[in-house]
Amino acid sequence: MKKFYLSIAAFVAVCGVSAQSLPGTQEMKDYEPSVFIAGHKGRSANDSILIQEAVRHYFETRMTGFQQSHLPQFVITGRDNKFLFGIGGFVNFRTAYDFDGMVDNTDFITYDIPVPGNYASRQKFRMDASTSRLFFKAIANTKALGRVTTYIETDFRGDNHVLRLRYAYISFKGWLFGQNATTFCDLNASPTTIDFEGPNAYTFGFNTMIRYTHAFNDHWSLGAALEMPQISATTTENLRTIPQRLPDLPLYVQFNWGENGNSHIRASAVFRDLYYHSVTLDKNKSAFGWGTQLSTGIQFLRKWNFYGQAIYGKGISPYIQDISDVGLDLVPDPRNNGKLQTLPMFGWFGALQYNISNRVFCSTGYSQVRLFSENGFRNANPNVYRLAQYVFANVFVNITPSCQAAVEYLYGTRRNMNLEKNHANRIQAMIQYNF
Repeated sequence: MKKFYLSIAAFVAVCGVSAQSLPGTQEMKDYEPSVFIAGHKGRSANDSILIQEAVRHYFETRMTGFQQSHLPQFVITGRDNKFLFGIGGFVNFRTAYDFDGMVDNTDFITYDIPVPGNYASRQKFRMDASTSRLFFKAIANTKALGRVTTYIETDFRGDNHVLRLRYAYISFKGWLFGQNATTFCDLNASPTTIDFEGPNAYTFGFNTMIRYTHAFNDHWSLGAALEMPQISATTTENLRTIPQRLPDLPLYVQFNWGENGNSHIRASAVFRDLYYHSVTLDKNKSAFGWGTQLSTGIQFLRKWNFYGQAIYGKGISPYIQDISDVGLDLVPDPRNNGKLQTLPMFGWFGALQYNISNRVFCSTGYSQVRLFSENGFRNANPNVYRLAQYVFANVFVNITPSCQAAVEYLYGTRRNMNLEKNHANRIQAMIQYNF
């Protein structure tokens, strides 16, 4: 069985918006994946049709938005496009310098600004290549299930820079099974940043799930999922977490408009049952967690993009970047030593992007997260996080279709319940090559 190499010329494709690509410059006219066709003895009249169909399948099953990878550079297809396999990834290098206050993390997580600061938390130089990425995507066109997409993506953000699983899912007929970005996250509502975390109020995160999505027409769509509960609680000797019994339930409805549906607004909600054990009462108890969110991405005046989001709820810290996994889903109730409580939390951000050309854009934005006190929690926990702010400004440049570079400035503050605060500054640069 002879294989031969064919490249696609003059093909216009939409590149998925990621934290390293150019959102708002979606038509990458010089995107030319290499397509290998198996099962042919030589060139035939159907070659160009096979190539166009292969590209269409990858184009229609792509994910766009925050931190999403580009389309694969290499695609293998068989006769009639019954099975397609794509390979891609990138090498990403970042260097950063913190000054006049630092963040005790590779990423600019405002929760990790030391409060109070000291002589060791004023400046720091760092370099990082752990966000480099590999992905594999297979598409099977079947009679029983229609188009079945399987996708695996990894980066090197595991312990000691070992491979970490980002995505691993199977999808068909609107259903998705596996690990993906949480359904409560609006991938196309976030601005592009070098910073791997992005705005501190953003709801990005990975989860294992069963999800169903449906588009009614070009404007209206909805989604709902059952997702693995991730509980982060502050416990005591008398209050302990136990295995969770019910999945989280996130859902959304979205309206698209504009050229190619490039603008949208989404309303989302999430509902949670958080279980724990009270030693004092010798009972298993639960607290109800819930959240609401409004998010949007709007393209206007041809070269401008606006991104925004507001989120409010109780017991939803895993869905807010800045306070995920820091013990704020459930906290002790100072007025009842046999009870854990959920606290109200709120976050929002807004960002503007100006597309200078097809290869260059600049953006800036502001984000804020706030944790509220209930039942005397503030007085009993004066050193706990209360409010954080995140400000960014950057410039991204596509040097070639496969190579991007960027520079970014970040400023952040953290304030505790006792009003003690500190701030940090960072300047960083990035270069990335897609393969």
